[in-house]
Amino acid sequence: MERHFELELEALQEQVLLMGGRVESIIQKSISALERRDPALARQVIVDDVVIDRMENEIDERCLRLLALQQPLAGDLRFITGALKISNDLERVGDHAVNIAGGADRLAGLPPLKPLVDIPRLATAETARQICRRDDAVDALNRQLFRELISFMIEDPSTITRAMELILVARNLERVADLATNVAEEVVFIAEARVIKHGAEVPTVKRLTRDDDFGRA
Repeated sequence: MERHFELELEALQEQVLLMGGRVESIIQKSISALERRDPALARQVIVDDVVIDRMENEIDERCLRLLALQQPLAGDLRFITGALKISNDLERVGDHAVNIAGGADRLAGLPPLKPLVDIPRLATAETARQICRRDDAVDALNRQLFRELISFMIEDPSTITRAMELILVARNLERVADLATNVAEEVVFIAEARVIKHGAEVPTVKRLTRDDDFGRA
């Protein structure tokens, strides 16, 4: 029974990692569609998001089954509940990728407004703790880009449609950064039993648990 539980946890970990990889790929694909002005690539993002939605459902089912049948404690419980939260945030990242791809599709038939330098920078990935620290930098970069695009619209009203599309892309990427921060916080909590939300660094209370009984960390 214990071995079966371990195998289920390993399968869950693989599912979450696979979903994370697909979500990272779909974001990069949506940005590539924008940079390359490729509507066909943008439409692929929508197809990919269907797979991500299905993966979230599968992870949810596995997590709920483990919670109901195994009654996990300590590290195992943190991992399972964290996986539920992470899969939900990853699914929402996929939705934002679809929004970005929609903007890329609409912009593909219009003249370029500006070189796309800042927007790809908003989409770069970091390690868990680096992501948490980087979120403020992403917000600042987004505000800078917003001011620049507003100036385009003021100076030349013919740029309004293109500028608004880029503003929406940037806002979607800002939300992606927020969700990536949520995921990073959950990863730290799972790995270290430490809460770092809202700038906190709070270790969870140490108690005698099933993990202690089995000698697991």
